[in-house]
Amino acid sequence: MALEERPRSCLLRFRHKLEEDIKPSYLMDHMISDGVMTVDEEEKIRSQPTRKEQAVALLELLLRKDNRAYISFYNALVKETYDDLANLLHDDLPYVLPDAHKSSSDGYTPYVQAMLSEGGVPQRPVVFVSRPELVNRVREKLYRLQKDPGWVTVFGMAGSGKSILAAEAVRHQGLIEECFPGGIHWLSIGQLDKPDLLVKIQSLCFRLEQSLDSQSLHRPPNSLDEAKERLRFLMLRRYPRALLILDDIWDSTVLKTFDIHCRILLTTRNRSLTDSVSGAKYEVEVESGLDENKALEILALYTDTKLHGLPEEARSIVRECKGSPLVVSLIGALLKEKPNRWRYYLSQLQQKQFKRIRKSSSYDYDALDQAMAASIEVLPEDHQELYKDFTVLEQDIKVPAKVLSVLWDLEPEEVEDILEEFVNKSLLFVDSHNKPYLYYLHDLQLDFLVEQNRTQLESLHTKVVHQYQQHYRDGPPISGDEECLYWIRFLTYHMAKANLCQELYSLMFSLDWVSIKSKIMGPAHLINDYVEYGPILDKEVSNQFQEFLSLNGHQLEQRPFPDVVQLALSQPHTSEVYRQALLQAQDRASRGKLYFDWLNKNSVESLSRLVIHPHQGSIYSACFSHDGTKIASCGASRTLKVFKSTSGEKLTEIQAHDDEVLCCAFSPDDRLLATCSSDRKVKVWNVERAMLLRVFEEEHEEQVNHCQFTNTARRLLLATCSNDKFMNVKLWNLNKPSSQNTMFGHFEPVNHCCFSPDDSYVSTSSNDGTVKVTASSANEWKTISVRDVFAEGDEEVLVKCSTWTADGKRIICAARNAALVFDVETSGMLLEIRTNRLSMVQFCHACPTSNLLAIAYSNYAVELWDLEANKKMADCSGHLSWVQRVQFSPDGSQLLSCSDDQTVRVRLTQSVRCTHASSYTRGAQLMNPNDFDTLVTLLMFVCSSQVLEVPSGKLLATLPGHTKTVLHCKFSQNGQTLITSSEDTTIRVWRWQSGECQVLQGHKEQVRCFSLLSSSPADTRLLSWSFDGTVKVNGEKLQDIRAHRGAILSCHVSPDGCLFATTSADMTAKLWHSESWECVHAFKGHQDCVRSCRFSWDSRRLATGDDNGEIRLWNVKDGSLLKICSREGKDGMDSLHGGWVTDLHFSPDDSLLVSTGGYIKWWDVEKGEALQTFYPTGTALKRIHVSSDFSTFVTIDSIGILYILQRVA
Repeated sequence: MALEERPRSCLLRFRHKLEEDIKPSYLMDHMISDGVMTVDEEEKIRSQPTRKEQAVALLELLLRKDNRAYISFYNALVKETYDDLANLLHDDLPYVLPDAHKSSSDGYTPYVQAMLSEGGVPQRPVVFVSRPELVNRVREKLYRLQKDPGWVTVFGMAGSGKSILAAEAVRHQGLIEECFPGGIHWLSIGQLDKPDLLVKIQSLCFRLEQSLDSQSLHRPPNSLDEAKERLRFLMLRRYPRALLILDDIWDSTVLKTFDIHCRILLTTRNRSLTDSVSGAKYEVEVESGLDENKALEILALYTDTKLHGLPEEARSIVRECKGSPLVVSLIGALLKEKPNRWRYYLSQLQQKQFKRIRKSSSYDYDALDQAMAASIEVLPEDHQELYKDFTVLEQDIKVPAKVLSVLWDLEPEEVEDILEEFVNKSLLFVDSHNKPYLYYLHDLQLDFLVEQNRTQLESLHTKVVHQYQQHYRDGPPISGDEECLYWIRFLTYHMAKANLCQELYSLMFSLDWVSIKSKIMGPAHLINDYVEYGPILDKEVSNQFQEFLSLNGHQLEQRPFPDVVQLALSQPHTSEVYRQALLQAQDRASRGKLYFDWLNKNSVESLSRLVIHPHQGSIYSACFSHDGTKIASCGASRTLKVFKSTSGEKLTEIQAHDDEVLCCAFSPDDRLLATCSSDRKVKVWNVERAMLLRVFEEEHEEQVNHCQFTNTARRLLLATCSNDKFMNVKLWNLNKPSSQNTMFGHFEPVNHCCFSPDDSYVSTSSNDGTVKVTASSANEWKTISVRDVFAEGDEEVLVKCSTWTADGKRIICAARNAALVFDVETSGMLLEIRTNRLSMVQFCHACPTSNLLAIAYSNYAVELWDLEANKKMADCSGHLSWVQRVQFSPDGSQLLSCSDDQTVRVRLTQSVRCTHASSYTRGAQLMNPNDFDTLVTLLMFVCSSQVLEVPSGKLLATLPGHTKTVLHCKFSQNGQTLITSSEDTTIRVWRWQSGECQVLQGHKEQVRCFSLLSSSPADTRLLSWSFDGTVKVNGEKLQDIRAHRGAILSCHVSPDGCLFATTSADMTAKLWHSESWECVHAFKGHQDCVRSCRFSWDSRRLATGDDNGEIRLWNVKDGSLLKICSREGKDGMDSLHGGWVTDLHFSPDDSLLVSTGGYIKWWDVEKGEALQTFYPTGTALKRIHVSSDFSTFVTIDSIGILYILQRVA
């Protein structure tokens, strides 16, 4: 059948581009393999003299062929990484006609090839034998996922062919079309830690998003929680009927990350892994070996012999191989080259000369050892030495040929030839879906090499390090390709294994390495290195680098990537991190680079009163006892521990569950502890005697996420919630064997349950996007729809937890990147706290004795908020990984947090609120009476102002008078007069030392700011502007302009006094003549409120900043736009400047500009490029004061921390 019209037109439309770019020789190999091109046709095309003429001939041939040829050509483009060209052809891929479908007995058509290739499903091995009975059993289970999500587990011993079987099962067009039209997506897992798992899921999400329109591309998720939610959205909404294949799963913790109610096929050695996840489950067991006929078939294929023509030794070899596909393949590869050695290799297998020191499993792998030894023995002697180098690889890691080229000091082409030899002998495997190809060992082969070379491990790792150092003597690779990723990820591992402590010290304690690794791989891998290798190095220095990363981990995830040296300058003066940063800053400053040292940072104190490392592995829950003297914790280690809250002394340790312990809770009298687990059980323990009192194991059918006792013992109940589909919230009376009540209403997993302060109600938080408030009698009272708050987009809203305020009138819940406060009675939202960080809210807890709210984030941070003032009070840094939970002590005096970094941290709440000795009242303004060494600060309160001396803090004057909040203040040139403006619509002019006051009236709304029209002491004219949209002089109606349609947000007078500028909420800025008050120019183009403006010192430029973080530079003379700053770095949850642009200042020579918003940025005025960024602890910087030489900068952040920054010379 001829090619359909749509694909034909597509080829003709993009013919020129294809002819320019493709290499036909690479593509034709694939097309011949697919059976759509003959060898004669290939020869005819190859006979063309040039590459382009060959491409022309190939496309002419394609136009004469059918749909299958078009699909094969597309598939070849994908395999050879012509992704841009393949995308051009993708939309016009034809459907394979029914006769084409029937032409393949197993449904493995070109359409299927294209589908599986896009999803990364491995190709069939070179020598392949079908196992139809097993394949059909897997397919039969997969058909059960046609209507509903669920899990199909293919389990069996190592080397039994599970991965090949899983790949073969989905090579069927009927199965894909009927059950998985959304595609098949393969992800190799293996043994990995959380940072590696995050990288895997980031890669999968990127692959899935790339197939959609470009608008769907997001920044990579920065935590496992965020990655899980992103993957859930993609699989349920964008690929609703797709199959996700997880190959080689070892750990139930890893599997839970994929518990997202989609269709999953997994391979594993442990059949019980899916006990920890929810949904329908089906199993297929793979026998430990091939049957005799299948094993003989492999040998026949390798030796190109008919099955009945195999010698009698063949059956004996199969028996010695115990049916292992891997061992049979190794022997087959040997016999392919030496077909007369049947008896020799049989005797080799029978020798059993290898005795393992450590078995990788209970399976008998003597045959594998013999086969591996025989396969290595036939290699040339120099190649045997090269193959030994694979011993240093970590399990499940794939490497490109370029890495081995460095290790072996050979040309890449020579390395590829050697690797091809290893692959042909089944000593190595190749992943051809990647370009360049990636090579890897089966974990059983790696086990063999490690056992054989155990005494040489240190020297082999030393060789890796020395070869790397020789090749990269000028600096580490930074290209970001597969070779670069390998070295950046594993260099520290090789150094540690080689026991090269000095080299490891120099590398890990280098800011250059911190910068390179965090930029290429993100901070998670870097932090993991310090946790893993820190103990073998200098503990003090290691702690300093860990502290630096804990403070700045979220900054290192930002794009554009921040300057690590500038971040490090905020570390204490005694830190090695600061010492290195200062030296580098001084060196770079001598070459014109900008850096700023935080002069008063010594006032920053460590906020953690107590740091405890109670468990190996992540800590999922920690809680105070009701008397505040004890802390209980639990997590991935499956244990429950109790220790003193004052000293961290361990009181009790219990091996509590058979799987991860997800939550623990004290009873009101502190005599009992409840725990719940992924093993579906709820247990109650006697704290004093560490004795199990109760087990509730029958009713929850999925993992139990949370448990909590009532707050009083008057009517003691225990609430639990789980991943069950329907009966997922239960109340237990400890005197009864079964639950007292089951609460209905949620139809998705429930993550958290919480009693109201008086125990009348239980709030439950669910993946269905709601919080339900239910009476303790199990009658639902009301539903709070949290998902309605997030109206934008169609991503699911998962509510992580809820907490009640002390008065029981409000509920706060955590969802996505927000903490939301709702009125219990009306269900209306009262307050929304959204983070501008690149992270998700993990947990929140309301203080039982105050208006404070603690919020835990996935990016290592904990924030403290005042609910009444809707202001952030403090950032509590210190954790090195995702913070799982926070809790106040019952009296509110302490704050506890636990994290994946294996620590519990306890802080004094009062110390957190008053974080620094240099912390000032919010809204404080710093005034500069011409002398930066004798700063005076004015603290503005609701109805009064205070004048203090800095740094002594001595009170000089209190000035009552305004009836509402004071918004702005300014000293006169001689410092004797103070001017203030207020929400009460007035301006007051004070002789602050005597208290005398003149009141200026006239504005109808709050007066945000004002300015003196002239710097001359003789000119007392005062320019003021207001939310009423007017500009006035002296507060009297000397001049009164209705300048803007919206509120006026800022105003500035040019240094020459001829002009002044106004900016407004109407998204415009205007330029006015000071004498005539005529509008000279109206500046349009901002997309948000224009918040700030500033003239250059020569009065030739005007800078304006808006609420979207954008800064524009204008020509004052003709009103033209000169530059737009802040174009780069916008994230969906953040503005361009981390917040509104609130202040701007030019340097004396007008070459530089400093701006404040969520952080401080310095700009090159001519280029409009950012030169440096300083990230404060808090946010929302309002004003910045600049010394006359542009070397010192002073500001205060939203939580009252003072910053005195000095340019590094």
